[in-house]
Amino acid sequence: MAAGSGIGVANIYFCQPLLLEMARTFSVSEHAIKWVPVLTQLGVASGVMLLVPLGDVMERRSLTVRLLAALGIASMLMALAPSYAFLVVSSLLLGINCSVPHVILPIAALLAPKEQQGSVIGTVMGGLLVGILSGRAIAGFVGGSFGWRAVYWISAVVMLIMAWLVRRELPECHSAESGMSYLRLLASALGLFRHRQMRQWAFIGAMTFGAFNVFWTTLVFLLEKPPYHYGARMAGALGLLAVASAAAAPLMGKVVDRRSARFGVGWSLIFLLGSFAVLYIAGFHLWGLALGIVLLDVSAQSGNTANITRVYGTFAEKRSRAGMAYMVCFFLGGSLGSSLGGWGWTHYGWPGVCCAGSAMVLAGLLVHFRSNEEDEKQLLTRALSESA
Repeated sequence: MAAGSGIGVANIYFCQPLLLEMARTFSVSEHAIKWVPVLTQLGVASGVMLLVPLGDVMERRSLTVRLLAALGIASMLMALAPSYAFLVVSSLLLGINCSVPHVILPIAALLAPKEQQGSVIGTVMGGLLVGILSGRAIAGFVGGSFGWRAVYWISAVVMLIMAWLVRRELPECHSAESGMSYLRLLASALGLFRHRQMRQWAFIGAMTFGAFNVFWTTLVFLLEKPPYHYGARMAGALGLLAVASAAAAPLMGKVVDRRSARFGVGWSLIFLLGSFAVLYIAGFHLWGLALGIVLLDVSAQSGNTANITRVYGTFAEKRSRAGMAYMVCFFLGGSLGSSLGGWGWTHYGWPGVCCAGSAMVLAGLLVHFRSNEEDEKQLLTRALSESA
């Protein structure tokens, strides 16, 4: 499940180190090419909203296989793109089918013993993080050597192989609510937002992922300018640097099992803010950039692991719908972050990027400190009693 999540989610991030190569292929500006990652994130949000809730009414293994096969087809369309407009539309379709990890995560939560749920989710989130970071690295190296289209041809083949492996290896996983209509299912998912805590958790997730994308969307532009003069390969290499942070997700899962998700989220946001301070002060030195990357990735992924663990733990009987509600906001935040990062770079350069990321983290921290731990415990108790 960790491998499937990682391979599926990597497709979202392939474009980030390749943006300059894509812009040159279609003779468009840095400002215009930002719509590829923005629409990819919007596509993921749409896919999570429209497809992930099906996991509560369909057999989840079959749904996962179909999404992986569709993701392979979308990767082919990216590779074949004859124009900028076709590329942008294909990036939207690719994003829609990249919702596959969020079908897999509820399966992991369902199969895990309750006392190990945080650790199991953390393990799958660790695989997802490896996919995010190694995806950038692979795209940077392959794109730098063979062109950006080769990245998507390879992805298409891998996705189809992964669909076959999941069909063969993953156990069938049926929902207890298979008789519910699709419209009623969507209404039930959106109804989770009546809980104030759910709104707060979703907002924090959106700001965390938005800040994460502020940095990674604009990194390739920084590396091309003085003092670096690097290209896609270096952006990929720096992505590999942060793969070590994948170990943080299982560790945070253990912290959540021992302490509380609220504790993990709070400290992750504080360290995430610190990463932007490091990037602002020392981002034009390679050692400062490397330190900032590791700190940013560890903080963002740890915070998301803690946050999604409390979502799945609270809404145990509606995990796919709870994941949908949370992840729609999560990827909308990512899309906003990509847009804000591009805007900050265009108008204010690297300081504008760091300030945009810091502003999103501060918004998340404000909501975190306004939330109440006792209210969260009451919500969990009420949800458990409703499940019973």
